[in-house]
Amino acid sequence: MSFAARAQSVGAKFFLFLMTTGILLGVSAEARAQSRRAAASDAAIVKLQSDIPDLLKQANVPGMSIAVTRGGNVFWHHNFGVKNLKSTEPVDDSTVFEAASLSKPVFAYTVLKLVEQGKIGLDVPLTKYLPKPYIDGDPRFEKITARIVLSHRTGFPNWRNGDSLTIHFTPGERFSYSGEGFIYLQRAVEQIEGKPLNDVMNALVFSPLGMASSSYVWRADFDERTATGHDSDGAPQDLWKPKEAGAASTLNTTAHDYALFVAAIVNGVGLKPETFREMQTPQIAVDPECTNCTARTPKGLSRTIFWGLGWGIQRSNGQSSLWHWGDNGSFKCFVVANPARKSAVVMFTNSENGLAIAPAIIREVTGTDHFAFRWIKYDAYDSAAMKFRKAVRENGVEAATLTFANSLRDGTIPEAAVNSVAYHLLSQKRTVDAIRLFKLNTELHPESANTFDSLGEAYMESGDKVLAVQNYEKSLSLDPKNSNAAARLRKLAEN
Repeated sequence: MSFAARAQSVGAKFFLFLMTTGILLGVSAEARAQSRRAAASDAAIVKLQSDIPDLLKQANVPGMSIAVTRGGNVFWHHNFGVKNLKSTEPVDDSTVFEAASLSKPVFAYTVLKLVEQGKIGLDVPLTKYLPKPYIDGDPRFEKITARIVLSHRTGFPNWRNGDSLTIHFTPGERFSYSGEGFIYLQRAVEQIEGKPLNDVMNALVFSPLGMASSSYVWRADFDERTATGHDSDGAPQDLWKPKEAGAASTLNTTAHDYALFVAAIVNGVGLKPETFREMQTPQIAVDPECTNCTARTPKGLSRTIFWGLGWGIQRSNGQSSLWHWGDNGSFKCFVVANPARKSAVVMFTNSENGLAIAPAIIREVTGTDHFAFRWIKYDAYDSAAMKFRKAVRENGVEAATLTFANSLRDGTIPEAAVNSVAYHLLSQKRTVDAIRLFKLNTELHPESANTFDSLGEAYMESGDKVLAVQNYEKSLSLDPKNSNAAARLRKLAEN
């Protein structure tokens, strides 16, 4: 096919996409009206509209925006709660949320466009595209390609420690989730295109798909439109206004804008069919026990959770779905899409607790449980761990630990949940309470290097050098590969 014929074919397909998603002004009003009428009589949507306010209240989540795609169209879009608990301004259609790691699938879509344009090879070492080494001294670096980055097999940690970036296992060997890998691929893309990432995204994704409220860098109009993130207690947090784009995490967008992107994915718009098939093909099965797995070789591999090119893939009962979660601390979000059914749902929240209600909401929309939630290990809103967190907030550490003593002893409230509450207390400068919980966690889990590492950190924060050293040494004895404990001990020895 000639270039002109290909362009005409792509143009016709994109026009059809605009028609189906209601972007063209001539049909958008009627399409939206039809969607509203259909949603108003849809049992699942009616139940969602009734249930979500109560879920937000139970999980202490101030606000949420959600969009549902069916038949390839944005079927329902709704907003709940407030942007900021102090201002009480309601979330509306124009409210912008931090997309966190939902930035990654959008960037992956862009990379695949560049692959189709012949500008980057999926299996070409990224060192070819950059004028100087990204890191020095490790020949394994030559093995890292766009495919390996998009499927989280670089061997990089999620984020580097200071200026140091190291490879922990041979690239391609196994899965370990890494934002750093996406930043490396971003540098290659910027070099290839000769412009900053956000300009690339505007040209290749945002403008073609009509995503007018999306940007990887902060825009002046976001000041009035943005939601404010809140911690687990509902305290508003400082806004993050990224001046530099980060492919892994800096996208700010609305639920409707992101639904337009997901509609393109389920409708097969913007990429060739064979590229979409490659994107949805499992590249690697994940370690069922962890997401950031640089320090361990998996004992076995998941039979249901895999990673494709930029997306998680869940397979069960003959069905395959794409998914991703986002966590920027006080913003949490989730997206799941079923290309075969041309259906999807995306939800954004402005709370550290936002993923606590995601399993219930996704279940109501899709009619099925998603194993992905078990893998990413966030506590559900009605779990013992969430109730324990609430009891600590309302009644104090001593009363909460007495009330939930059995659940703490039998592991119903897991080690990670106790640590999370303790770290929250530490961030609030409630150091005595934090130490009490960290110490309890070492008693409940005496073989865990992580519990002693955390207690050491709390003692270091309190200024108790002797106990900090003791606990870091204990952590290192349980896990000689604990580089954090070793680094902290060196720092303590210098002071």
